[in-house]
Amino acid sequence: MNQKNLSPFFKIAVIFFGGVCFAFALFNLRADVFSFGFLLLTAFAVIAVPRLGLTLPRANFWASFSEPVIFLTFFLFGGEAAIILATLEMAATCFYIKSKRQLFSHSAILFNIFSTALSTTVTYIAWLFVFQPNSFSQQFLTTRNLIISLGVLALAQFVTSSILAAAFVSLTNRVSFWQIWKKECFSLLMTQIIGAGMAGVIYKLVTSMDLLTSVVAFAIFGAVYFYYRQSISEINKSIKQAEQAEREKAEAERLRAEQAEKYVDELKILLEKEEQTNEVLQKSKDDLEHSLAHDFLTNLPNRLYLIERLGLLIEIGIDISHKYFVMFMDLSRFKHINDSLGHTVGDRVLRLIGKRLLRLLRDEDTVARLGGDEFAIILNDLSSIEEARDIAQKIHEQLTRPFRLHGNLIFTDLNIGIAPFDVEHKKPEEILRDADIAMHHAKETGSGVAVFTKELRAIYLEKIKLEADLRFAVERKELSMHYQPIISLKDGELIGFEALLRWHHPIRGFISPAQFIPIAEDSGLIIPITKWILRETTTQLADWQKLSSCANLIVSVNISGKHLADRSLVSDVEKSLTLSKLSPCSLKLEITESAAMENAQQSILILTQLKELGVQLSIDDFGTGYSSLSYLHRLPFDSLKIDRSFIIAVGENGENSEILLTIMSLAQNLKMRVIAEGIETEAQLALLQNLGCHYGQGYLMSKPLPKDEMEKLLYLKRDWLPFSSANLPQTTDTTSNEENHLVF
Repeated sequence: MNQKNLSPFFKIAVIFFGGVCFAFALFNLRADVFSFGFLLLTAFAVIAVPRLGLTLPRANFWASFSEPVIFLTFFLFGGEAAIILATLEMAATCFYIKSKRQLFSHSAILFNIFSTALSTTVTYIAWLFVFQPNSFSQQFLTTRNLIISLGVLALAQFVTSSILAAAFVSLTNRVSFWQIWKKECFSLLMTQIIGAGMAGVIYKLVTSMDLLTSVVAFAIFGAVYFYYRQSISEINKSIKQAEQAEREKAEAERLRAEQAEKYVDELKILLEKEEQTNEVLQKSKDDLEHSLAHDFLTNLPNRLYLIERLGLLIEIGIDISHKYFVMFMDLSRFKHINDSLGHTVGDRVLRLIGKRLLRLLRDEDTVARLGGDEFAIILNDLSSIEEARDIAQKIHEQLTRPFRLHGNLIFTDLNIGIAPFDVEHKKPEEILRDADIAMHHAKETGSGVAVFTKELRAIYLEKIKLEADLRFAVERKELSMHYQPIISLKDGELIGFEALLRWHHPIRGFISPAQFIPIAEDSGLIIPITKWILRETTTQLADWQKLSSCANLIVSVNISGKHLADRSLVSDVEKSLTLSKLSPCSLKLEITESAAMENAQQSILILTQLKELGVQLSIDDFGTGYSSLSYLHRLPFDSLKIDRSFIIAVGENGENSEILLTIMSLAQNLKMRVIAEGIETEAQLALLQNLGCHYGQGYLMSKPLPKDEMEKLLYLKRDWLPFSSANLPQTTDTTSNEENHLVF
């Protein structure tokens, strides 16, 4: 049987045997006991004693003053009366304590009542065991025997009651019996001893019948009791205050512990949030660092990353960096892809180019997008420039192959420049500049791949200087216009001029248009220069038309592809016509076949607007570019100009004229007039006349002339056909006819 099941069994057993002891005492109580003294003592025990009891300091037991009454009853009325009186006194005490709203169960009350009956019975038995009943008498209770008798009663009562109480608490609370007895019950011994002492004194006073002594003794007992009660009360009060303080302290500690635990939890949450925040910040930092060093579209390293990489290679010295080579790449037709198919397709093309480059190169090589359609590559650990060239050729071959994207066939023209590291390179921008120079050389020569040399740098620097001077050429009045006559091949009549640009540098002298026009195209200077040309030529023609013989002359002005792509072209032409007061039909704009077809849709829009102004339009250098017949018939051109290369190809006897015949037939079907340029021989002139060509220009008729010399010829009213060496104009223009077809 475990401790949990033993507790109720123990209670029942104590109550049962205690009840038997009470019944035994009641049955054996003598009749002569019921005297006034016994009743008075019983009333005192039931009424007064419970109210005189005290709670012992730091103990869970109620200390009553029942022991003197019980022990006194032993001597005056016998053991049975003591058992009954002790039981009644305990019952009164229990109900008195419960009346004070103390937690006291019914089972505890019954246990206390009958455990008192049982312990008093055991005490009575022990007393009888020491002192035989037949030897007990009033005369026997001498002082010596009284002390012994009281000691036996006190000890027996203490042992029995403490064992029962400790056992009850131990079984109820499931704690150690010995710890309970030692801590809570041992203090009861003193109350038993004091009670026995008081009982002995009272007994002596009662039996001596000395009134004065009795009064003094009871006064002393009263004083001692009240002093003891006051002391106990103060001790209990102090203990309660201490316990309250301890409870408050414990509560405060508990609250602090809870707050500390709460703070720990909150701190843990804050630390977790801080850790999450740090992770987010770290990720944001990593993403920012990645975005700062990488291109958002292709996810390739960007210019910043490339510059840092090149700077590191320069720092380590030429002994190691001579094994590295830098490639600069440019997609020539990318603008056409953006304009014709849209920027979404263009972005897709750039991403595909980046992926293809990564597949074509090694892991140790670096591919970067510099912006727009430009890429750069650092080739790592190569043995020679030839190996770098082979890699560039492989890249060029792979990336210039047409491919399909969203149903569209994509063509990309690629130019690559290669630059090796050199001791002269002090900054990353310098080697990148050299690779860019090589790339531009590859574009100009059409080779696709070019290797940088110092000669190329010199040429490039020369172009830079020319570009700087060209920016101020208009302001310094270094530019001038020459005019080449356009003749009717039917009757030799002068119908107009082609305006051609010339540049006389104050230091360099005459600079060929073939040299400075490409610079103007690349730098964007061609647009402001063309605006000047339009104002100059329209004003000049308006002056010449004042001559009676020149009223119907026209002037042809070349328009670059860059200006055609600029929406300001229409307003620029309109302003020039307004300022010069020239009739729009007297101005013809020549646009090359390649420029018109680069963005055919936009060209149709711009040329239609120009046509609405009333100007004439002509296709220049026809046959040298790529024309889509589906667009060509939609372009509002009035005439086309046959490129001089087809004129030169015709032999003296008219051989190789099939292309000319085809162009003439196409122009007739498109209802366009035909102009042939570069006519240098009478055989070429005769062939063109036989093919029905409408107009012609070339050295056979006249070189391009300055406005003053051309104005003299206009006054002379010379015949342009037939030709003889005598009537050919003399001119100071040394520009060859081969150059003129390239420029304005």
